[in-house]
Amino acid sequence: MKMKRLFFPLLLILFMISNLHASQSTIIEADGIACMGYDKSRKQTEEEALTSAKKKAVEYAATYIKSESRLKDFELEKDLVEAYSNATVKVIQELSRAWYRDASLGECCQVKIKAEVIPDNEAMDRISKGKGQMDDPSAPLNVQLWTDKKEYNKGDKIKIYIRGNKPFYARILHKGVNAELLQVLPNPYRPDHYFNGGVIYEVPSSQDRFEMEVTPPFGEDNVIIYASTCPLGEIELAPTGGVYKIKTESEKIGEISRGVSLIEKNPNQKTKSAEFSEAQVIFKTGK
Repeated sequence: MKMKRLFFPLLLILFMISNLHASQSTIIEADGIACMGYDKSRKQTEEEALTSAKKKAVEYAATYIKSESRLKDFELEKDLVEAYSNATVKVIQELSRAWYRDASLGECCQVKIKAEVIPDNEAMDRISKGKGQMDDPSAPLNVQLWTDKKEYNKGDKIKIYIRGNKPFYARILHKGVNAELLQVLPNPYRPDHYFNGGVIYEVPSSQDRFEMEVTPPFGEDNVIIYASTCPLGEIELAPTGGVYKIKTESEKIGEISRGVSLIEKNPNQKTKSAEFSEAQVIFKTGK
């Protein structure tokens, strides 16, 4: 389905996304091995194997991002190294845990995980704001999200815009003052979930069959986007009008979205991985 393309001056875009909170990470598969020896219990060995898998996840993610990113600015490249040197790891899913006997090492445990490697946020923020990085497809995935205004009055129509520096998959959620969660894109009439890099997409657009009109109750509304270079994990939805009502528990949506369908980009790649980006914008509504 052909998407409507809108083009704005760069300074206007920067002004409109000033109320944005965003984060970037890498979703990756990694495995770790540990053996019992004479001084470790099975539980200690399993914990050591899990720790090893987490360490490898950071190493694999750093290698992947460095190979994918071709930053020309030395300072930005330095920031990228720093970001992954201070990364944290969150296990999304334990894929397997198996014991086996090694002829020389004895009883060993192998743990395989799908993990989110979260680089230092300040360093990644400097990279995303670096000269030309907003459009550079060789930089880590950075999806921008903004609304046309920061404050709306009763009867106003809300417009949401998204833009990524490279092709990405995404879902956009709206959380109203009453805490109701709706998925506004993809929706029953606009199933698009894959977007081109460097293009500004509008929600709602002429392809949608809903409008976001400000009505009571008033207060703060949130718009959230989950995006990745691979398809996102599926959440439970029910159609309601021109959008979807989210039936998945709200605290599980981010975790499930991160359960992306990882792929190997080339035969020489040792592990499956994907770049992930999450952003949130908050706006106020009133009479």
